[in-house]
Amino acid sequence: MKKTITVFTPTFNRAYCLGQLYQSLLRQTASDFCWLIVDDGSSDTTKDLVAGWIAEQKIPITYLYQTNQGMHGAHNTAYAHIETPYNVCIDSDDYMPDDAIAQILAHLPQLEASDCAGMIGLDCDPQGKLIGTAIPEHWERGTLNDLYRKGVIGDKKVVLKTQVARQFSPYPIYPGEKLVPLGTLYLQIDQHYTWLYTNAILCVVEYQPDGSSNTILKQYKVSPRGFGHARLLRLRYPDSLANHFKQAMHLVSSALFSRDFSLLTKSSRPILTFLAFLPGCALHAYIRFKTR
Repeated sequence: MKKTITVFTPTFNRAYCLGQLYQSLLRQTASDFCWLIVDDGSSDTTKDLVAGWIAEQKIPITYLYQTNQGMHGAHNTAYAHIETPYNVCIDSDDYMPDDAIAQILAHLPQLEASDCAGMIGLDCDPQGKLIGTAIPEHWERGTLNDLYRKGVIGDKKVVLKTQVARQFSPYPIYPGEKLVPLGTLYLQIDQHYTWLYTNAILCVVEYQPDGSSNTILKQYKVSPRGFGHARLLRLRYPDSLANHFKQAMHLVSSALFSRDFSLLTKSSRPILTFLAFLPGCALHAYIRFKTR
């Protein structure tokens, strides 16, 4: 029977923690979902572990292996293979509350009756404490950036209509780099769609020492073209002058790390980028110092 929701999981050498996500999917109170695992070049026991779960036939699982491309490359692969109308990414070191799928399904009538791109819910830690803040109850819909501009903080969980995801170009792949910020897709979606807001907790987050949240300065250094791509996009769209100046500073830093000064010529705000050059050089020096 065809399912409604794909839970997709990019993973790289996370066999040691992937099992808690599998167990949480077995505990779901609703079964209208399938699990797509995109193995981004793991060299551990991930393949054998997943083969054992597939053999159990407790939930429908699809396993895809690819050479290592980074998180964004795994998202590209997932969006190219998802066959359900809705999808949600749950990272390999996270898991879902027992009622998460049921909560998503409960909101689908509203989604199907609207032109929203999907829904935005909440994350919590293993003790049940919210990551950041809840969404004010009277906010029914809006963009992802609206939330943060109006003072909501912390990671949020996105449930996306698959047809909407496919309207936008895949994340670019830069040789030798492993990260393009995933928010670039959501930023582009924000220019054309709104999202349905909900305070349902859809994901339990456990930040790992080697996760991107804890290695962000290093990522700036080793994936400068990927971050440069993100800065150029953010400069293109409406925002405050202060935020645009910050993006221009980071763009200068990315150009220095990549030794590709053509990034600066692509800025849609050339005067602001020129003014940000010296502060961007200082930021570049700071990142080099902190990651030496």
